[in-house]
Order: sequence, then structure tokens, then C-alpha cells
Amino acid sequence: MNLALESRRALVMGASSGIGKSIAQALVNEGARVAICARNAERVAAAAAELGAQGIVANLSVPGAAAEVVGETEKRLGQLDVLVVNTGGPPPGLFVELKDSAWRESFEGLWMSTVGAIQSALPGMRARRWGRIIVITSIAAREPVPKLMLSNSLRAGLHGLVNAVSKEIAPDGITINALMPGYTLTERLAELQLDLTKLATQIPARRLGRPEDLAAVAVFLASEPAGYVTGQAIAVDGGLLQSI
Repeated sequence: MNLALESRRALVMGASSGIGKSIAQALVNEGARVAICARNAERVAAAAAELGAQGIVANLSVPGAAAEVVGETEKRLGQLDVLVVNTGGPPPGLFVELKDSAWRESFEGLWMSTVGAIQSALPGMRARRWGRIIVITSIAAREPVPKLMLSNSLRAGLHGLVNAVSKEIAPDGITINALMPGYTLTERLAELQLDLTKLATQIPARRLGRPEDLAAVAVFLASEPAGYVTGQAIAVDGGLLQSI
């Protein structure tokens, strides 16, 4: 299948490692020009050099940072056709353990950065009547995961945002979808200190996810052939979710 991404320009947020980096690599492999961002300057520079991408340093929990990254991407690449919002997971914790500051910081880093990035990318996409927006969420947005109260709460709201925004921008030739990774072999999974061998037995596919599993779906959603898919939340989880 010809994904027709050779002339497209993309921004992948949170892409110095893990899922974000894998998506950026897949886009580069399809011929897209790519910019990436993350907060650690050394890691961004190393990943950008490896990928052949533009590297931008940004802390997405700072108000306005996501909009600035979009603006910088448009400046460097000339335009932005594909936006992949990947903000990383907020810290784990039970509801009774979480302070107001944790809620506020996670809201800025997860929710407002997504809103800011989308708002900033839409004018150019609308002018060209073509765009692809992909928001990386989590299976926790559909079925709450123990001890991930912040992610369970905020990511579920992002699915509502994705679906509602899709209705407004579809006439402009722009799609927006959410991708829900399951348990995927990244630094985030190591953070949660889970028994990975036991966890794999609970997944119908009998293995943990790989970043490239999600990247393959993301690249399709970014493509020309995916133009009729919008407003969806798609799980890439090896069959783990029980809901339909």
C-alpha cells in the first residue's frame, strides 16, 4: 500500500525514546520530514541525529510550550501536516495519595499541552485542507488501571475531546484519532515495577507490546488511505481490553 507520506511534514512529541521515537522512525522510513521534541536536550539531540529529524527541546508541562513547539516545527519544516501528540504518562498513585499540585501539573502536561498543540496546528492544516492528528493515550482511558488515577481520569477526557473535535474538522479534510497502547516495552512500563512475565500471560497475544506495534498503526492513521477514519480511539494491546 502506498501511504503517500513522502511529501508530508510531521511533528512527534515526546519522541526521544519509546513509542514516540518508534513512530518518528516509522514516519521517516515512509519518507516524511519529521521534527521531534522532548524535555531532555541531550536525548533529543541524540534521537534527532539517529532519525535524521529536527530536534526541539520542550517541557510540555509548561503552559504554552506545546504551541511553541508547533510554531517552531512549522518554521523549520515549512508546514505541519501530521501531528502526533505524545506526552508521556503522569506519575502513578492512588486518589488518596495525590495532592492538588500533582493534579494541576498532570492537567497541564497531559491535557492542556494536547489542546495547545491541536489549536496551533489546525490553522495551517485547514488552509491546506489536509491534516492528520494522532493523540497517544492509554488503555487506562477505557478501562481504569490500578494505581494510575491521574492517567485513568485525564486520558478518558481526551477521548471525548478527540471525538468532539473530529466533527468540527472533518469537513476540512483533517482527521483526528486516539491510539491506546497496552502494556508496551518502554521506560514507562519499567517505572510501574510490574511482573512482566506474569503480565504477558494475561494478554491474549501472550506477549508484551513493542513500540513498533503502535508505530505501524500510527503511520497508517497519518496516511492518505486513512482519510475516512476519524474520531476513533483504537487499542493496540494484544487483545487485553475486555470492553467492546
